[in-house]
Amino acid sequence: QVQLVESGGGSVQPGGSLRLSCAASGSIVNIGAMGWYRQAPGKQRELVATITRGGNTLYADSVKGRFTISRDNTKNTMYLQMDSLNPEDTAVYYCNAAVQTRRLATFTGFWGQGTQVTVSE
Repeated sequence: QVQLVESGGGSVQPGGSLRLSCAASGSIVNIGAMGWYRQAPGKQRELVATITRGGNTLYADSVKGRFTISRDNTKNTMYLQMDSLNPEDTAVYYCNAAVQTRRLATFTGFWGQGTQVTVSE
């Protein structure tokens, strides 16, 4: 009923940049808060950044000043601009969104399938 599709991952050298996108589609009435999470091998999934529908943002300390989260409500799309990447940023990045659908009146959380980001020499 709702699909979240991430794109923009890839391999980059330390100090490089990538821009991730997360496009939501399906029976969407409204999208509330959205966020990016990541999971490195052998580690738990962790919060990277979140953004409310109104544009209020929150960042993990490890990415503050390097990553920028944004969204385009007209396109049901969220972005993550990642600059000054370092090897510790290597992970699968997932998008999450609280979505109100035509079938459910309450907001329900949905996840994308993830996109790999690899930072290495």
